[in-house]
Amino acid sequence: MAKLKVKLVKSPIGYPKDQKAALKALGLTKLQKEKVLPDTPAVRGNVRKVAHLLQVEVLE
Repeated sequence: MAKLKVKLVKSPIGYPKDQKAALKALGLTKLQKEKVLPDTPAVRGNVRKVAHLLQVEVLE
């Protein structure tokens, strides 16, 4: 199964609470923090919601 490597590159300050909640659900709480997550529909949905704040890389 593929995995996604996501990195928080922009601060969520000034963005709506639902976007901050999506980042918390992904486990991204601080700038420059990286996580490797499974490529599931739930994770993809959260990533799509805050794509403007993230750097995403697909791992095989």
